[in-house]
Amino acid sequence: MPQFDGTEGGQISLQQGADLTASYRLKFPNATKGRFFGKEILQQILDQPGCVGIRMYFGVKKEESGSGHHANSSSSGSNNQAVTTSPIDLELVLVGANGNQDDMLDIIADLSVPCPSFCGSQNSLNS
Repeated sequence: MPQFDGTEGGQISLQQGADLTASYRLKFPNATKGRFFGKEILQQILDQPGCVGIRMYFGVKKEESGSGHHANSSSSGSNNQAVTTSPIDLELVLVGANGNQDDMLDIIADLSVPCPSFCGSQNSLNS
């Protein structure tokens, strides 16, 4: 099995990022556009012994009874689970990962700030 060494991922151009985020916004016009994490929690994750990077998992908050928030969903598959077609309240859950590709479960981050409402100035990534 390949090992992580901390060099995974890489920089992309603004145009590549704009193309990716525009495609997402077209497909999910009412969805959360992004999430913000402050550097303090990111640094806490990265400072764990053996941590070589951050893994991000996608999540969706469970609907609360009477909340009025309804994602478009349909029942499908043999396990009869709802399939969400519009991630209205998309979350990111962050954990450190070590060189063996294992999640480091001592520090787990969420509680990020959503865009919208906190998107900053309009630019080619968020509008």
